[in-house]
Amino acid sequence: MLHHIAIVGSGPSGLFCADALLRQKPELKIDVFDRLATPYGLVRFGVAPDHQGTKAVTRQFDRLFGSPNLRFLGNIAVGRDLPLAELTAHYDAVILALGAHADRPLGIPGEDLPGRYGSMAFVGWYNGHPDFRNLNPLLDRPGAAVIGMGNVAIDIVRVLGKTPAEMASSDLTTHAAAAIAKAPLTDLYILGRRGPVEASFTSAELAELGRLERVRPVVNKADLPEMLPAGIDPNEVKVKEKNLSLLHEFAARTDDKPIKLHFLFHAAPEALLGSGRVEKLKIKGIEKALDVGAAISAIGYRTATEGDLPQADARGVLANESGRIAPGLYVVGWAKRGPSGTIPTNRAEAKAVADLVLADFANDTAPAKPGSLELDKRIATRGVGVIDWNGWKRIEAAEAAGAKPGSPRAKLADWDDLHRAALIL
Repeated sequence: MLHHIAIVGSGPSGLFCADALLRQKPELKIDVFDRLATPYGLVRFGVAPDHQGTKAVTRQFDRLFGSPNLRFLGNIAVGRDLPLAELTAHYDAVILALGAHADRPLGIPGEDLPGRYGSMAFVGWYNGHPDFRNLNPLLDRPGAAVIGMGNVAIDIVRVLGKTPAEMASSDLTTHAAAAIAKAPLTDLYILGRRGPVEASFTSAELAELGRLERVRPVVNKADLPEMLPAGIDPNEVKVKEKNLSLLHEFAARTDDKPIKLHFLFHAAPEALLGSGRVEKLKIKGIEKALDVGAAISAIGYRTATEGDLPQADARGVLANESGRIAPGLYVVGWAKRGPSGTIPTNRAEAKAVADLVLADFANDTAPAKPGSLELDKRIATRGVGVIDWNGWKRIEAAEAAGAKPGSPRAKLADWDDLHRAALIL
C-alpha cells in the first residue's frame, strides 16, 4: 500500500523525520508544508548569523529534497490557508513539526513598554524573519539588557557586541547590521535569576565572549564559587567546570574596551520603568536600577498555533504520547517536548516518531488516502501562492547574488521581496 504523509514545518525536526521515513520506505510520498517562503526553520531564523558552521546542516536537507517523493510547499499556513482537517482527510499521516515561536512573558510591570522585546522577535529581526522585518528595536541608548542565561541570550549579546568586521562573514541582515553599527552601546547586561553554576549556556558559546574585539566581559569574582557544589548531574560536570573556569578568567580581566558586558547572577527582574519607553530595569533587592534603552527577554518559548491546529497545553507543547496526538496525527521536535537541546538533538527523536508512524501503518487495515493530487487542486482555487522547491532555489540565488564579499548571502527579509524572487508576484 502506498502511503502519503504530510509534515507541517520544514525545520530540522520535520526534515530529520522525513529523512528517517524515506530511509526505511523510499516509496513513501511526503509533502512538507511551511507557512514561510523558505525552508529550514530554526536553522535559518534561530541559529546566530555568525555561526555558519551550524547552518551547514542545510546541505544534508538539500540532498534530501533531491528525492522525487519529497516536495516542499512553502507560503502555506496550515490551520489558516489550509485547515488541518483537510490534511488529515487526504494524508495517511500528518506530522506537526511546528517548533515553538511564541516568547514566554516576563510577568513583570512594564514589559509592554516600547523597548522590551522577546528573543524570538529580536533574533528574528536580525536573522531575516519576514514577520519581524519591521521590528526596528530601540538601540539608541548606551545600555541594553538581555534577561536569560542560555545560549540564545549569549548569541544576542555577542551579535550586539561584534564589530562590522567581525560580522563580515555572517549572514546578518543588512537592516540589522546598520542599526547595530550605529547603536551607541557602552554597557550590555546579561542577567539571570540563578547563579553561575545553574546557567545553561555552553562553554563554546561562553568562550566566544572573551574573544570579542570591542567587548570586555565583566564578572564579580564574589559571585563565583571556587569549585562546583556536590550533587551536580555527572553528565553536566565537565561543561559546568569549564564554564566556571571561563567566568573566573573573565573576573580577572582588567583590559579596557569600549563595551562592557556585565554578568549579573541571582538577579531577578522586578520591573521595567520609563516614560513611554524602556529607560530602566529594576532588579529585586538592588536599589539602583540599570540604565537601559532596550531589554530583551530570552527565557524560553511556547508553541503557538492558529485555526484548527491543536492548542498548546500548560507546558507550552502539544499534548501527545511519545509523539502521537491522535490516530494519524503526530508531533515532533519542540512542539512535542519543549524548546530544549541542539539541532542534532532532534535527529534521534525524529527517527523515533518516524518509527512510530511506520509501525502504525503496519497495523492499519484502512484503505490508503488520496494524497496531494486532489488537495493541490483545492489549494490552487484559493489564490495561495505556493512556493515550491524551485521557488526557494530562486530566492536562494537572489540572496547569493546580493551578498557582500565574504558573506554567504544577503537575506531577503520582506514578504514581497521573497515573493518576487520566487516569481509568485
